[in-house]
Order: sequence, then structure tokens, then C-alpha cells
Amino acid sequence: MNIDIQVGSPKLVIHQGEAVWLADPDGQVPSESERGLLFRDTRLISMWRLYANFAEWEPLNGGSPTHFAMRSFLTNPKIPTQDGDIPMRTLLLTLSRWMEGGVHEDIDIVNHGQARATFNLDLVMRSDFADLFEVKSGRLVRRGRIVTEWSDADQRMTMSYRNGDFFRGLTMTARASSPAASANGRISFALDLAPGQAWHACLLTDLHDGPETLTAPTGCTSDCGGSVSAASLAAWRAAATKLAAPNEEFYRFFHQAIDDLAALRLPYARPEGVAVVPAAGLPWFAALFGRDSLIVALQSAPVTLAFAHGALAVLGDWQARERDDSRDAEPGKILHELRLGELAHFKLIPHTPYYGTADATPLYLVLLHQAWRWTGDRALLDRHIETAERCLTWIDECGDRDGDGFQEYQTRAPHGYENMGWKDAGDAVAYPDGTLVRGPKALCELQGYVFAAWTGMAEIFQALGRTDEAIEMRAKASALFEKFNDVFWDEDFGGYAYALDGEKQKVLTSVSNVGHLLWSGIVPPERAAKIVARLMGPDMFSGWGIRTLSADHPLYSPIAYHNGSVWPHDNGLIAQGFARYGFHAEAAVLARAVSGAAAQFALHQVPELYAGLASTETPFPVQVPGANVPQAWAAGSAFSFVAALLGLEPDAPNGKLRLTPSLPDWLPELTLRDVRVGDQRFDLRFRRDGEATRVEVLSGDAAAVVVSPAPPQ
Repeated sequence: MNIDIQVGSPKLVIHQGEAVWLADPDGQVPSESERGLLFRDTRLISMWRLYANFAEWEPLNGGSPTHFAMRSFLTNPKIPTQDGDIPMRTLLLTLSRWMEGGVHEDIDIVNHGQARATFNLDLVMRSDFADLFEVKSGRLVRRGRIVTEWSDADQRMTMSYRNGDFFRGLTMTARASSPAASANGRISFALDLAPGQAWHACLLTDLHDGPETLTAPTGCTSDCGGSVSAASLAAWRAAATKLAAPNEEFYRFFHQAIDDLAALRLPYARPEGVAVVPAAGLPWFAALFGRDSLIVALQSAPVTLAFAHGALAVLGDWQARERDDSRDAEPGKILHELRLGELAHFKLIPHTPYYGTADATPLYLVLLHQAWRWTGDRALLDRHIETAERCLTWIDECGDRDGDGFQEYQTRAPHGYENMGWKDAGDAVAYPDGTLVRGPKALCELQGYVFAAWTGMAEIFQALGRTDEAIEMRAKASALFEKFNDVFWDEDFGGYAYALDGEKQKVLTSVSNVGHLLWSGIVPPERAAKIVARLMGPDMFSGWGIRTLSADHPLYSPIAYHNGSVWPHDNGLIAQGFARYGFHAEAAVLARAVSGAAAQFALHQVPELYAGLASTETPFPVQVPGANVPQAWAAGSAFSFVAALLGLEPDAPNGKLRLTPSLPDWLPELTLRDVRVGDQRFDLRFRRDGEATRVEVLSGDAAAVVVSPAPPQ
């Protein structure tokens, strides 16, 4: 039985683009909380509460039917008035909220009592204009000036914040049959409702960033079903690959991922048109990220190429052109994170953007290769080849800091990150005794990513007719393969080192990162079985997924961010690596573990991470405080598992779709529709037949589908 685990304290979240409304389940925001209206890394509303004659309304329930709209229902306590008490629970208040550009809110009150109800409805709203980083930390610093103005004539409240040339603000306009007044920091409506009478008000909130204004929808929230946002969501669903399966858990896991990624789209205007990239996650990461965008684009390529096109374009626009130690920027490097709030504006944090990631640059090349394999588009390569060439130069000249042939990282920025792999927590890289590794680090997966990047670029250069460069890339990849497997492998340890430290000593700690080596292809086939067995051992595999760190390690904690928790995206990439080396049964175990965990979370939304507690200890996954949900690469793990189970390998340059399917007994049938490879579209049905999986091409050129049988397990 599923139990609908709510990650964190109960909340209602709606969002669109760079704006997030984070509220309590009744749609309101208490004071001194992390919640409110966040816009471009600034909290525009820090308190939002409704009162009836100073009395608080009693929440009933609420929900979000889509990512951009919500509705909550409340009722009244006993309300003292000069004409006597209004009996409790005789008034029904419906609060509806819709985000599209700005915010449209509807307040509807119906008097279900037997007597007239006369009272004041007050909205108490505050704006602290705090930077998102300070909201998250709970340490707020006022730097500029907040001004609030009310216009009776326009029925409009304006709240603005200015600090030098940094400006944020909002304008709220009230529309109601009874005019609003402003007093004591409240917007107040005088209501006089006969039995059965209804009252309605609209609040239209425009959002301001300097001279730019995002205007609220003029129609009421009842119109949002016909809105641009609703049409955009419908178009996204229609364009994406569709999945049908008899396993309800896996089916819902996949389709919720489609909706989560639709909700997390960030539009970026470019001269060629609007590009979309995924926000990393909510509520704290509605921003442009390098590593996250690239991994999500790789995960989602079998479903949609929108993120691949967007990430290649937008991250290319922001590629570093010069060295800036304050931001860990170097020529050719792909950014880590771009922020737009006050702290970034005044360079009090390095996220302007910050380039403290060692893996985004090779992953850019991996994505370019995969996007080309899915599209076969020569123009795609022509558009991004200069960016790719700068990435290659960075790998050689900056990524390899000491010229030993491996990729290392170490921050130069005063407030830079100690760790620059996907596990970027400060305590994420440790020796077996729990001592933290400091100084330059050569993570194992960075070498795998560069190997995959060079291998892919060899194919790209060959396709472009640049044979000499193709030969050079293959030679580099071959040399790295040999050196990596000589230096990082430890026979006594029975696997690969997590990293080399600054003294080039092996860090022999058991971590999930080695699974990414299988994903990249840098592991010789004869060693793959040891890696798979190690990752599926009881100290690594929890039953809900592979842990980030062995449960036998001194730093292990099941709820630690990178030291023992389970990350769905990590497991998805590992599953693809398992399948790549023929370990389809183990890939299926991971797919079932994570999709089964997703089924226990509310709406089947798999969170960023969850606890590494063993499934023998708990019949349901346990949340980790602070995990983002929805979160882009957690959602994208669903597509990684599909790719692993079916052995999806696009070959658009040669007009082929290659498959090595192996469905497990818990998923005996699966149908994919609208699979696009180059100019071709396929509908495919997969059926388990004994130990084999049969493929039926329902539409599309059957001759273009090349099926290889999965090896017996």
C-alpha cells in the first residue's frame, strides 16, 4: 500500500519560470518562515495571511491541480461582531492562485449561515525582499530600503526594494465589489453577506525586476485551463515520447517525470528564439545550472530533445572566456550556477555565474555527441563546434592542472567549493578512515566523463571530415583508458579508487561514483562484474537504491546529503552503465527499487534524494529534510531506467535505432510511442517471452530498428 510521503513539512508549491510561490497547505505564508513568493532569487512576499475581524481562518484542505495553479479551502472560527457572533464554520472561503508571468489570486466567500454576516476581511502581507541564499540560511541582512505605497483611486499597493542599482518590487491591484482600504499594514474589505450570498475579489500581482515587469493574468483562476501555461503543458505532453505499461508504479513514475520536467522549464531568450533549460529543482534551485542541465538533457533525450538544444545553446552563451579566480572561471569552462539576486548582483557571492564545477565541461561534449546521435543534424554540430573546441582546450590546459593526464580540481575562489564533482558537499570526499581529502582531487568519474567526451568528439570530427582531429581524439581516449585502468584500479581493494588525492595517492573509499565509470565506458569488460557486484553488495544497495557511500564507512549516515543517502539520478546512470556491460538483471533491480520508492511519495514525485535505510528496516523510503521536489535529474531518472531496460542506442547519422531490450518479470510488457530518431518516428512494443524480450515495430520503418539479444544472465 502506498502512503504518499510528503517531503518536508506540508506545503503547497506553484511555480512558473523563475517564480515560485511556496505556501502552507491553506495557501498562506506565516511570518518567520522560509516560505513566500520567490522571484529571481529574491523573496518578494514573506508573509501572506487572511483574517476575519482579526481572527484566523481555519484551513480545510488544498491542492495543486497543476504546477502553475492551486486552490485552498478555509472556514471561519466564531467571529465576534457588534451585531453578535458569526457562528463558526458558517463561512466558506476559497483561495485560488494562478501564476503566469505575475500572479492572479481569487478570494471567494460564501455565507452558508442563517443570519447576515458583517465583518472585515483583512489581508496582511509583508515583503522582506531577502536574497534566496539568506532565506535558506535563516540569516537575513537588510541592505537597502523598502517602500510601501497605497493608491485608493487605483486600488493598488506597491511594495519595492532598492539598494543602489538593484531593484525588485511588486504591484498588487484589488478588484472587488466592495472597495479595499489600507490601514495598519493591511488591505481590508468590508463585507456584509446575507444568508447564501457570495462575495468575490481578485488580486493581481505584477512582479518587477528593474525596468522589467511580469504582468499578472487578468482572467480569474477558473480560466487557467485555457491559459498559455495549460496549452504549453499539453503541447509538451503531446510532443514527448509516451509510455504504456501494465506496471502502474513504473507507468506513473514515467508520466510524473514528464510533468515535473514540464514544470521545471526555464525559458531563455536568444537571438535565434527562446531556448528552454531545466531548473535544477524547487524551491531553492529555480536557476540555470551547468551539470544539472546537461545530465537532465542526457536523461531526457529519448523523450524530448528540447533540453538538449536549450542546454547546448544557453550554456554555450555563458562559457567562460577568461580566467577569474574569484569565480573559479577559466577559458572554455562551462558554468556551475547563475544567480540573479542581490548577493550575486553586488558580487557578495561568486554566482555571477560561478564556474566551480569540474564535470560540466566534459559533459557538454558528451551531450553534444548524444544530441547528434539522436538527430543526425549536421547543423547542430556547426552551431556548437566552436564551444566544443573551447571545452576541449579547457580539458587539456585547465582540467588537467598538473599535466599528469588526469582531471583534477581545486578552488581558487575565496568562497569557492571544496568539491566540484556531482557530490559537491564539503564532506563528500573522504579517506576510508573518515578523514576528509583536501587539496587537488582527481575523481574517478571525471576521468570517465573525459573518456566519453573524447570518444564522442572523435565521431563528431570524423563526421565533419576533420580526420586528423578524429584520430587525435581516439588516441587521447585510448591513452586515458590505459592509464586510468592502470593507476585507479586496486586489486587488493577489488575495484577503482574513488579519487587520487593531491599526492596522487588512491582514496580507496566505496562510493556510488564508480557506477558512472560503467556509464562512460572506461571500464574493461573483464572488470565490470566486480564493479556491479560491489555496488549491489548489502553495504551499498539499500533495497531502495544504491547508496552514495558504503554503510560500513565511518562517515555513513542514511540521511547525509552525499554520505549514505540514495539519489535517483545516480541510480539511473548506474543502471545505464549496468546495461551497457550486459548486466540487465541488475539494471532492472535498480529500476524497480527507485520506481517503487517513487510510488510511496506524494504524486509519485521522486525527490532529489532519500534516506539510505535498508528496505529490510523500513517498508517505505524515508525522506531527507531539505530535499528538493520536484527535482529535474531525479525526475529524469525515469528515462534513464527506460533506456537501460530497452538498451536504447540512437544512431540517427546512419538512420538506425539500436536496441538491446531485457524486460524483467515485474514489467513483462512496455510500449513506447513517438520515439524520434532523426527524421524518423517509431512506435514500439516490447514483450517478455520467457527469458527473451521481443520487439514489435507498430509504426515506422522496421528495417531501421536493429535489435540485439541481451546476453543471458
